Amino acid sequence: MYVRMTVAGVLLDPKTKAPVVLLKDRDGHRTLPIWIGLLEAGAIAYVLEGVAPPRPMTHDLLKMLLEEAGARVPRVDVDSLEDGVYRAKIHLELKGGNRRLVDSRPSDALAVALRMGAEIYAEEKVLRQASAVTVDRPGDSDHPRDDEAEEFLASLDPEAFGKYKM
Repeated sequence: MYVRMTVAGVLLDPKTKAPVVLLKDRDGHRTLPIWIGLLEAGAIAYVLEGVAPPRPMTHDLLKMLLEEAGARVPRVDVDSLEDGVYRAKIHLELKGGNRRLVDSRPSDALAVALRMGAEIYAEEKVLRQASAVTVDRPGDSDHPRDDEAEEFLASLDPEAFGKYKM
């Protein structure tokens, strides 16, 4: 079962200063934090803030190529969590009704989804796993959550960050 999500914001982990994209379910009951790279955080933040770069960024170029080829991206899924690493799929609809699932990093899938107006979903199992998984933070991926990380995750309130804070 999949749960419809929205990108609630991008912020920095106060301990590691690594960017975190926050997905929030439509009812506001669950938040899924995904630690991402700085460049991907910027690509997501540009869309959230409505910033148009002077030249197309990589995800903008991908959008233009897909549209030029007559393809659509109606949906992306964060569909698994393996060894502390999230995985995503981009649903691609091609001309003639052909459909493909494209493996992707969640950060790239989200950056494309925001540009293409695609719906975002998370697998229910991933949401359950994420609430009990060791946080994969840079330099700390082999260690269980510490009290500070637990407090950080418990304190995440996307409403407090607005659309974007980094």
